[in-house]
Amino acid sequence: MAQRKFFRKIYKKNNNWKKIAGIFKFLILGMLFLLLGVGLIFAYYAKGLPRPERFEQRKLIQPTRIYDRTGNILLYELFAEHRRIPVPLEKIPEHLKQAVVATEDANFWQHPGVDIRGIARSFWVNLRAGRVVQGASTITQQLIRSTFLTLERSPERKIREIILSLELERRYSKEQILEWYLNQVPLGPNLYGVEAASQSFFNKPVSEISVPEAAILAALIRAPSRLSPFGPNLDQLLARKDHVLRRMDKVGYLSPEQAKKYKQEKIEFARPIFPIKAPHFVMEVKQWLISKYSEEYLRTAGFKVYTTINWDLQQSAQKAITKRAERNQRFRAFNAGLVAIDPHTGQILAMVGSKNWFGAPYPEGCRPGINCLFEPYPNITLRPRQPGSAFKPFVYAAVFEQEEYNDQTVVLDEKTNFGVWGGREFIPRNFDGRFRGEITLRDSLAQSLNIPSVKAFIDLAGKENSIKLARNMGITTPLPAVPSLVLGGGEVRLLDMVSAYGVFATQGLRVAPSKILKIRNNNGNIIQETRKTPRRVLGIDTARLISDVLADNEARAPVFGQRSALYFEGYPVSVKTGTTDDFRDAWAVGYTDSIAIGVWVGNNNNSPMRRGLGLTLAAPIFRDLINYSLGRN
Repeated sequence: MAQRKFFRKIYKKNNNWKKIAGIFKFLILGMLFLLLGVGLIFAYYAKGLPRPERFEQRKLIQPTRIYDRTGNILLYELFAEHRRIPVPLEKIPEHLKQAVVATEDANFWQHPGVDIRGIARSFWVNLRAGRVVQGASTITQQLIRSTFLTLERSPERKIREIILSLELERRYSKEQILEWYLNQVPLGPNLYGVEAASQSFFNKPVSEISVPEAAILAALIRAPSRLSPFGPNLDQLLARKDHVLRRMDKVGYLSPEQAKKYKQEKIEFARPIFPIKAPHFVMEVKQWLISKYSEEYLRTAGFKVYTTINWDLQQSAQKAITKRAERNQRFRAFNAGLVAIDPHTGQILAMVGSKNWFGAPYPEGCRPGINCLFEPYPNITLRPRQPGSAFKPFVYAAVFEQEEYNDQTVVLDEKTNFGVWGGREFIPRNFDGRFRGEITLRDSLAQSLNIPSVKAFIDLAGKENSIKLARNMGITTPLPAVPSLVLGGGEVRLLDMVSAYGVFATQGLRVAPSKILKIRNNNGNIIQETRKTPRRVLGIDTARLISDVLADNEARAPVFGQRSALYFEGYPVSVKTGTTDDFRDAWAVGYTDSIAIGVWVGNNNNSPMRRGLGLTLAAPIFRDLINYSLGRN
């Protein structure tokens, strides 16, 4: 009996071992099949890894071309005939390699092509932020993705990217991969690689660039077009440069003292050499295209973009700005901008964002965005500035929208205390210091009298009604509900002002501004066409009345004179000037039945001019372009 129990235990134990062995065998076979499957997938994707010489080439680029409205004038080519100057790794300074590695892939020298720690870190950072704020692609992955993979976002593409990155690192050295990367990375419009970028931005070979200049190149990798030093976002580029220096400090390539020192060093950029027409307008179109289609896609899209620009009018606008801006310097006015719109379609016909895109900041050595009287790249037509009396027509329109008031309504022009606003008593005065007693709203608007205008704003139209109407007509910037608003106390964009004045020209119909007529793809098919429907925002009678008052030379003559720059003999031109109290801004905005034009004159740093009036500084530019549009030149 005892013997039978003994053998039964032995049998059970052997049976358990057989079960364990079977499970173990199954796991081993499963692992082998899994490894075999992974190996087959790896081999399948890895076999497509290009030969090294392929990294010396770029994809065929079909540039996106931007034209004027006729399609006959090429304004600009995006990513055409790209500049790329290969350079061996040993000619690239160590501090540039360090800047790129510290910013783009701090574990580059340790990981096998994919950074697992970086993926985990970015996942945690993005999870905490609730949005994607940090990526985890290594330099190797960026090289593979930008050179050989499509733009589709799919699990298969990501798998292929990872496998090709691992295989690339297995076959080639880190130094070779970094050399390929630094010679092909996009760093600006039509610029690929650090050598081409260095020559374009600093006018020197990459081997001679300083640490701050290296940080600039590393900063551009993230958004080469948006952060271009030749574009309007120089402040963002410099902030990104400081971020690169902080990363170099954190990783250990720089000491805190060195990073602080390099942040304070001034960087001198070379002048841009790429061909471009209507540059400020084109840059707006370019940014719009990038926001809609992405920069990567546009590099090979081959689009033909037909814009709204009238090239002849654009040239005349630039000539008028250049000629008059030179004369305006005696008033210490160093910049000017202009916008012209077809009020019936909203199409921008001309846009001049500064007096000279190709000029140098003034005075020499000034800091852009801080103390320059003139800067070439910022588009002043899109920057909020105080409009002075050019804002008054919106208030008078709000008055005339009410049936009980018209242009013959009488108000009293006398010294008036409108109470405390902003901690101070508001007691406005007219430009010439005189009081006229009883005066009609027609004469008050035509002569740009301040006291009657404030009364119209507060007592007749109402602050909220005036602001609402200005918004409906196209003003997009914040408007404070204070008495000084009617005198230009808020800030507006020149583009918005011209668009809003266009409502008067169309007898009350609003059409939002547009830049694009149509876009054709590389097959010639129209993929986008702009069609805008007018919307009534103002009564016909009110619009006609404002137009009549702004063209009434007899009504404005007591202040402006009979033969001022606002008078156009034999043709009704409605126009209003504006000047801020401290002479920081001078405006002239007006229209005929077929075109609306606005001009701003002033300084980029908002410093005052020397008695710079809208009548003497901005109106002559307005007059030049109106005469051209009427065929009088």
